[in-house]
Amino acid sequence: MVIVGLIASVLGIALGLVIDWFPAQGSEQAKKIDTFWDVLIICSVPVFVLVTGVVLYSARYFRMRPGEENLDGPPIHGNTRLEVVWTAIPAIMLMALCTYAYLVLHDIEKAPAAGNERQIQVNGQQFTWTFDYNEGGKKFSSAQLYVPEGESVKFNVKTRDVLHDFWVPAWRMKIDAVPGITTNYRVTPIKLGTYPVVCAELCGLGHAFMRQTAHVLPKAQYAAWVKKMSAPAAGGAAAGGAGGAAPAVDAKALFQQGETQTGATACGGCHKLADAGTAGGVGPELDQVLKGKDAAFIKESILNPNAEIAAGFDKGIMPDTYSKLLTGPEVDALVKYLEEVAAK
Repeated sequence: MVIVGLIASVLGIALGLVIDWFPAQGSEQAKKIDTFWDVLIICSVPVFVLVTGVVLYSARYFRMRPGEENLDGPPIHGNTRLEVVWTAIPAIMLMALCTYAYLVLHDIEKAPAAGNERQIQVNGQQFTWTFDYNEGGKKFSSAQLYVPEGESVKFNVKTRDVLHDFWVPAWRMKIDAVPGITTNYRVTPIKLGTYPVVCAELCGLGHAFMRQTAHVLPKAQYAAWVKKMSAPAAGGAAAGGAGGAAPAVDAKALFQQGETQTGATACGGCHKLADAGTAGGVGPELDQVLKGKDAAFIKESILNPNAEIAAGFDKGIMPDTYSKLLTGPEVDALVKYLEEVAAK
């Protein structure tokens, strides 16, 4: 039985280490967290095999047999040495793992030794994320997260309504956005690319749609992006990079897919609209609530969604950031489209 247990432990550890549990490491912190995960597998698999083996062995050899239903079995006296062993070994393992976890946590939360650290404010709101930047005194906001490669970034996380959880799986770090307080953590992105930003705390009916994108850029490209974002908006275009004239807006596609450049969530993700073929149930069905409404009402509902709430729904469900994430022509095109397909 001991040999079988050893073989099962080795195979279990090997399997646990071979399985690709997480996405590719995208930060300095991810390396240390993944190593800690591997250590937990190495320690926990033998314990699991031991406990499971003892249970199965006992069930097989000490089970009640026919005719023994009314027997109590032989009296059993305690074994002090055995009790000391099975108490001391788990206690030592737990203390060692807790110490290691503390050292890892202390290391990944440590501020960089030198240089200014970039700070980005993360705002959670049902059901979207926005990011406030202060780059050398130039303040602006973005619906998508941009960070430079190889530089430590501290995220100060807030919420405008309920509890959320800011998480970029490739960076491993996550933290709650708690009403009334600011939480924070820092990461150093090490891999260029785009990564999903998700909410890891069930925050309402639209929780599954609370996703954004994190972009890790080379330093020069990041500097160019900052320059573009901090430039004065022209022609009434939205701050946040959606600026410029919109020669032809496909309002139906915009409704179905959202605006990928700025991160504006697709209306169809939350609203049911027959013409667009969407079936979202987070917000009201637009074929019903917009029937008979004029363009002014529709535009107000997009830009200031809390001005009038449909029966059966609460304030704060729809983000009030579309005035920043969509250009004027995009908003007008959406209004015209909804007026044509839903209001009449």
